[in-house]
Amino acid sequence: MAGLDKNTPTPQDITLHGASRVLEVGFSDGQTFRIPFELMRVYSPSAEVQGHGPGQEVLQTGKREVGISGLEPVGNYAVQPTFSDGHDSGIFSWDYLYFLGSKQDELWADYNARLQAAGVDRDSSMPEKSGQGCGSH
Repeated sequence: MAGLDKNTPTPQDITLHGASRVLEVGFSDGQTFRIPFELMRVYSPSAEVQGHGPGQEVLQTGKREVGISGLEPVGNYAVQPTFSDGHDSGIFSWDYLYFLGSKQDELWADYNARLQAAGVDRDSSMPEKSGQGCGSH
């Protein structure tokens, strides 16, 4: 998870747009970002997506139509979405949401390059889990 930077603007308004599948976040510096649910899901800060270290990331596919069925506050520094595919372990700090919003073009380009390198596309099904957990049970 991105660190909590005291200089990062804080959200003033957060709106879930279910039909268009975007999270709209207005920050204290005047910036407003419309972050697609799919982008949030494929860049979830959870260990399930990011792994426990460099090179352990799990490429997410088949998330184009993912929704958010719940959004819970985490203290005064983050939110934790529940995605329609059941993923609910990512905690999105304010600075991470700002990062996702401000770097969308670069993140989409990186995601598309990783998809191409893996020989899959956005709509490919995720492979079945191998049964090995992250040991955090």
